[in-house]
Amino acid sequence: MTRSIAVFNQKGGVGKTTTVINLADALANKGHRVLILDLDPQGNATSGLNIEKDREEMIYDYLLGAEGDFSVQVKENLSIIPSGAGLAGIEIEFARRDDWQTVLKDRIADLEDYDYIVMDCPPSLGILSILALTAADGILIPVQCEYYALEGLSQLMESIQLVRGGFNPDLEIEGVLLTMYDGRTNLSMQVVEEVKNYFKDAVFSTVIPRNVRLAEAPSYGMSIMDYDKNSRGAKAYASLADEVEKRRS
Repeated sequence: MTRSIAVFNQKGGVGKTTTVINLADALANKGHRVLILDLDPQGNATSGLNIEKDREEMIYDYLLGAEGDFSVQVKENLSIIPSGAGLAGIEIEFARRDDWQTVLKDRIADLEDYDYIVMDCPPSLGILSILALTAADGILIPVQCEYYALEGLSQLMESIQLVRGGFNPDLEIEGVLLTMYDGRTNLSMQVVEEVKNYFKDAVFSTVIPRNVRLAEAPSYGMSIMDYDKNSRGAKAYASLADEVEKRRS
């Protein structure tokens, strides 16, 4: 059965797209068939995998119910439905409809060829994020190890409760992922403890380090596994894929 995961945090700059790309690739490397849905008009997951942005606005047409195969194969076991700036216009399209909340959920219900669908959401609780949270089995929340890490998380939890109450009562917290961790600073260690106190067992054991190679990979249109499989970043995302796999079983 396909497992759909929305990677979302209303706070920007937390490693959301980095996690989408590298978790998806790590799962694909383990033999799982994985599809990325780039639901962010910035299209960073698209360009981060060296796919041309605005390629016929594929995710835009997909959400509007157009027929056809909109996925682009990135490598063996890994595909993406690309995004572009025009996706922002979907809010105007859906403002005229009463049933827009379940559009994505209905569409991915037919995607039986994948083991995982990983969705990259915009850093705001707008129509596109609600579409993803309504369609998802679980939400993965990246949290950056910085001073304001917990800022907005209570609002995020309220948003999850609203989605559960209105459109997706079965939405689970897939896990909370600590990102950009620097073990040399007391701040990073303090944030880890604060997040664990707040989310308890929902926090993944894997922590994503602040890593130069991880930051460089998107500029080459590559995942960290393809860019430098021996880097600390690559090993961390491989470990995260193991955890995601185990939580499903």
